[in-house]
Amino acid sequence: MRCPNCSSKDIGKIGSHQFYCWSCFIELTVNGEKMSVYQVEEDGTLSSLDDLFFEDPMPVEQIHANGM
Repeated sequence: MRCPNCSSKDIGKIGSHQFYCWSCFIELTVNGEKMSVYQVEEDGTLSSLDDLFFEDPMPVEQIHANGM
C-alpha cells in the first residue's frame, strides 16, 4: 500500500479499516469501496482532506490497481 499524499510505503495499520502514514502524518480510512484521507490535528481531531484528493470517493479496486 502507498500513501496517496506522499507515495510512501511507511503505512501502519491503526484499526480494522484505518491506516496511518508515518511519512506525512495523515490517516487513511477504507470503508467498503471508499477511501477517505484525514489530517490529524494537534488536539487529535481529524480534518477531512478528501476534497483535496478526490472529486468523488475513490473506489477500492482503483486503489489496489494503483499499487496500494
